[in-house]
Amino acid sequence: MAEIQSGVKRRKRGFERTSSLLNRRIQAASEARGFSQSKLLTHWEESIGPEIAAMCRPVKVSYGKGGFGATLTLLTTGAYAPMLQAELPKIRDRVNAVYGHNAISHIRITQTAPMGFAEGRAVFETDKPKPKPEPTPETRSCAKALAEGVQDDGLRQALEKFAGSFLTRQKTKEN
Repeated sequence: MAEIQSGVKRRKRGFERTSSLLNRRIQAASEARGFSQSKLLTHWEESIGPEIAAMCRPVKVSYGKGGFGATLTLLTTGAYAPMLQAELPKIRDRVNAVYGHNAISHIRITQTAPMGFAEGRAVFETDKPKPKPEPTPETRSCAKALAEGVQDDGLRQALEKFAGSFLTRQKTKEN
């Protein structure tokens, strides 16, 4: 590893994914709220399920003095609180599956926003991804022509698919 004059160590491996560059910062920010597993915050919908994730967000994990399990605090709106209360065992199991052991023993539901009452308009629904436009027959034939010289069938099909989606996006941007 080479050291730059500012004292920051850099790797000489070329380009890196943004996620790998941000992992330490995300970990530090999540640990400030008690989340030792940042995956619980960053992949909340995948961890807990889309139905429950649409009703609540994790706010904080607090550890008791005895060390016999932590308390997860979930933020929700008043209408969802009774439904979440009924789902607490399922939520606890799914959260503990992320941790890999029984880290969470209690779940507390709060109906106030972490920043205060005035800003407390909590919206939990996630935006649904827009459907991707399908390539037109003209675009498919153009993509097939671009990948024509490739001998390997799998690579040629992948190139055709990539070229088709790329050309479709370009046409969508132009319109």
